[in-house]
Amino acid sequence: MTDLQGRKVLVTGAGGFIGSHLVEGLLADGAPVRAFVHYNGRSVWGRLDGLAHPALEFFPGDIVDPMAVARAVTGCDMVFHLAALIAIPYAYVAPYSHVQANVVGTLNVLEAARGAGVRRECAAGGAQLDVRNLRHGELCAHRRGESLQGQSPYSASKIGADKLAESYPLSFGLQVATLRPFNTYGQGQSARAVIPTVICQLLAGLQILRLGALTPVRDFNFVDDTVVGFVALACTDGVEGEVVNIGSGLGVMIGETVAIIQQLLGASAHVVTDSGLTAPYGPARRAAAHH
Repeated sequence: MTDLQGRKVLVTGAGGFIGSHLVEGLLADGAPVRAFVHYNGRSVWGRLDGLAHPALEFFPGDIVDPMAVARAVTGCDMVFHLAALIAIPYAYVAPYSHVQANVVGTLNVLEAARGAGVRRECAAGGAQLDVRNLRHGELCAHRRGESLQGQSPYSASKIGADKLAESYPLSFGLQVATLRPFNTYGQGQSARAVIPTVICQLLAGLQILRLGALTPVRDFNFVDDTVVGFVALACTDGVEGEVVNIGSGLGVMIGETVAIIQQLLGASAHVVTDSGLTAPYGPARRAAAHH
């Protein structure tokens, strides 16, 4: 049990992949949760749809509405801010929407938390940031020593949001810390992500997998471990203004990941990448790629 037991917690982006798992983890730890979910006329709240718990309160709204955000924060001891637009391809055609959701939305949460006297806010940092001088698998980094470069309108919007979060402890004394999870996977993840898309294609019996490049290296986190990271950050003193980078420290190439999934499922398939058809990414190919 954590020291969040009995403390009213707001989770923005609660209907999303990581947000919904965080809600479930907080409820299991005994924290009453107010789940800020994006309003829709169907009253469908993503993975939380149909979840009933005596300590769970749904708050439908829009993160870009400052009055709605202020009402959601009222009465909460702590805020976990995960609401964001994360569709990177969509960011190239709708950068304004990403700035509104990610930058303005974060500003609304920070201002609401400051006005309500929230004990601490934990924000989700951008996973698509190009971080210079950051050691792979590093668990804690002071943002002031990093150089950040936006690789897309999405990542630029997350940099802006992260910098706002950094400024509020310095400017207003608000206890804000940011968790930057590396690639998270697990139950309920969108099939757009690489692990579920490979699994879905193989389970469908496809003999050709359609993917991007096989050589990029990723540090995959199971979603339950990401949740543990958020809770640990919330319960740790002296981290105001810092960014915690959470990862396993184990880099795995996408091609290796495909081979592991094929082995676990007892499947075999060729891969179509951006550069064309490849042979199955088996052990011999993995070994060659490391040399």
